[in-house]
Amino acid sequence: MHIFTAVVERCPETNLYVGFVPGFPGAHTQGETLDELNKNLKEVIEMLMEDGAPQLEAEFVGTQTVMVA
Repeated sequence: MHIFTAVVERCPETNLYVGFVPGFPGAHTQGETLDELNKNLKEVIEMLMEDGAPQLEAEFVGTQTVMVA
């Protein structure tokens, strides 16, 4: 079993959820709901992994809050 962290945003133009796995080329998709997005991410990751586990180009570390005056 592999576990990946996805970044999720909501597109203001389409109102769709957009998700991608940092450092995993091609691992991105969208969905109308978070459940649909999760299902779509799982499908695209499974498809990309058909040739074996990926060599990630980056590692997700976390988020930071930046205050600007």
